[in-house]
Amino acid sequence: MSAYIVAEAQLALHSFLLGIILMISYDLLRLFRFFVPHGNLWTGLEDFAYWSYAAVMTFSLLFWENNGILRGYVIACVFAGMFLYDRIVSRSAFGLLKNVRGWIRIRTRNWKIRRESRKNGNKPQ
Repeated sequence: MSAYIVAEAQLALHSFLLGIILMISYDLLRLFRFFVPHGNLWTGLEDFAYWSYAAVMTFSLLFWENNGILRGYVIACVFAGMFLYDRIVSRSAFGLLKNVRGWIRIRTRNWKIRRESRKNGNKPQ
């Protein structure tokens, strides 16, 4: 294989991996939001910071590995990495996390009810 083809394939792989890294970063942000709910202003600022980070990372990839030349397949590979990570890993993990959070809320609510019941002198159920 020619060196040019190998370099292009390597660029496509790095683009795909960058998409996965970007989605992992966004999942960390979503995880933070999941446990620390806050208003629309902060959510908007966080999203702006994330997309600025994503733009800088994508530009850096293009600048360092492709001399700043924009190629459509690079952007497509970034989005493909993001999409596949979201569909395969992220949705499953957050579905499980939501179930765990629901289970914790139910246990906490039941514990509070029993504690209040004991305070009032009632027998726990």
